Amino acid sequence: MAIAIASDHAAFAMKAEIADWLRSEGHEVLDLGPTTDARVDYPDYGYTLADAIADGRAERGIALCGSGIGISIAVNRHPAARCALVSDPYSAALSREHNDANVLALGARLTGIDMAKACIKSFLVGSFAGDRHTARVEKLSAPRFAKEPA
Repeated sequence: MAIAIASDHAAFAMKAEIADWLRSEGHEVLDLGPTTDARVDYPDYGYTLADAIADGRAERGIALCGSGIGISIAVNRHPAARCALVSDPYSAALSREHNDANVLALGARLTGIDMAKACIKSFLVGSFAGDRHTARVEKLSAPRFAKEPA
């Protein structure tokens, strides 16, 4: 599977370790940076990752920052991206099954490397259940901003 990965400086070390691990698992990894642990702005890398998903260069994405929060917000600005911030394998599996998430976000300062790998494994093997979830997922790419729920 082609997997794009990006981080900020706080998650640089985790990104490098996960990218190496994904390659050892047989995945094609598109490392979108950064290339050092020098201070960077996570939105720039989140937007770049979302673009890689939208244009088909990657089937899935891994977004990392200190907490996972900022970069997940940045990724989710793109209508083709569905980024789920998780901290456990079950949430990672549900993000695929119910939300058809195509990007997984993790916080390097909050999640250990073994737990991060367990979350990623769950995310990568998970599949979208479709059925009653399909209409909801379609709405994620076409928000209405209605005052009343449909």
